[in-house]
Amino acid sequence: MSRVFLLSSNVTCEPFPVYPLGMAMVAAALAGRGHQVRQFDFLAAGRSEAALEEAVRAFAPEVVGLSLRNIDNVDSFSGESGWYLAQARQLVARVRQATDAPVVIGGPAFSIMPAEILAYVGADYGIAGEGERRFPELVERLGRGEKPEAVQENSFLLAGGEIGAPLLEPELVRFYLAQTGMLNLQTKRGCPFACSYCSYPQLEGCGFRSRPAAAVVEELRAIRAEHGVDTFFFTDSIFNDPSGHHLQIAEELLRQNAGIRWCAFFRPQGLPRGDLALMKRSGLYALELGTDAASDTALAGIGKGFTFAEAEAVNRACVEERLPCAHYVMFGVPGETPATVVEGLENLARLEQCVVFAFSGIRILPGTDLHAQAVREGVVAAETSLLKPSYYFSPAIDPQWMNATITASFRGRRDRIFPPSEGQIRLAVMHRFGFRGVLWDHLVPFGPPGLTLK
Repeated sequence: MSRVFLLSSNVTCEPFPVYPLGMAMVAAALAGRGHQVRQFDFLAAGRSEAALEEAVRAFAPEVVGLSLRNIDNVDSFSGESGWYLAQARQLVARVRQATDAPVVIGGPAFSIMPAEILAYVGADYGIAGEGERRFPELVERLGRGEKPEAVQENSFLLAGGEIGAPLLEPELVRFYLAQTGMLNLQTKRGCPFACSYCSYPQLEGCGFRSRPAAAVVEELRAIRAEHGVDTFFFTDSIFNDPSGHHLQIAEELLRQNAGIRWCAFFRPQGLPRGDLALMKRSGLYALELGTDAASDTALAGIGKGFTFAEAEAVNRACVEERLPCAHYVMFGVPGETPATVVEGLENLARLEQCVVFAFSGIRILPGTDLHAQAVREGVVAAETSLLKPSYYFSPAIDPQWMNATITASFRGRRDRIFPPSEGQIRLAVMHRFGFRGVLWDHLVPFGPPGLTLK
């Protein structure tokens, strides 16, 4: 059996720091096959390269695994500061100063552009796709002296019932509880929808792979008993689904009297008040909504498959159930015109007792329909590397005018956030005052008692 050092490279805190769940899932898989595992979180270590090098030397690994969660922060305003691959490259170089062990990179960001990212960061091997089976197999092949291909393409996907529990590190749990008061967990993987800009179907498959509801709730209860965690964020691509698995989770939470609070990312379609009431009784306290655009033209332009009226109906049901919700929307998408920008802002102004986070442009990712459209329209050339962010803006839009128009529409409203960095400023104030959780729910009038932020 091998000694495996796992490194989470993610340091983004937007919108809040997130426990490195992918690393913990792979750690559990490795430990389950008898390997000795050391988990190291660069963010929790204060972003100290010296601490990383010292930890690697002390553990003396035979293999090092680096988890890459994000390529960048998908914010067109952020520039180089929002691009994370230079840091990943530096971490690989620092690891190499401490060990000759092969370095393997994986994670959702790596899986989007595996060959390019592997070449840039300078790791020895990479795993594209789920790592729970493929990474232990690679470790064992390396242990036998084999020389596998540099990029391990993993087309095999775990069934929902095969997705196991993460191996949580008490020290890291304490760090993230201090930062956010919550941990994260998956109830399913995959996404059957066809949003033109999104890489989730490429990464996790084109259908939902749901974990048994009883197993999810038992895991939540075990984490609460062992670590004292009573608040969770479900990190599914989309929590609600046509099969009703989200309602099974809610019913099981009630049946087992789990006693937790939870939040998740929802598709704003097919969420009637009765379903929200059930989930609220089970502990749901806030919803993040992938509304993604603010007019029917823009929604159709990115293949969302629902109308703004449906998103508005979900917002209304949330208000009726006194559940805070946040809409995430993008402007400048395919089909956007000056008229649809104005229409979209008028639509958003009708949404009551909610928060809106607005983004300018869409980060182009390879292999998506948006990438193909961007090439057709001459936004990017077919041979352009997307390692560094390129953003799509509708050719009919002047981005400067659009950004100024959004800013003017949102001015004076604490529940309307643009650009994304403005949200970080407001949330940071709440954090300094001792608030924990998703934080934006304190901006909704009927949410928890919070701060009045100008």
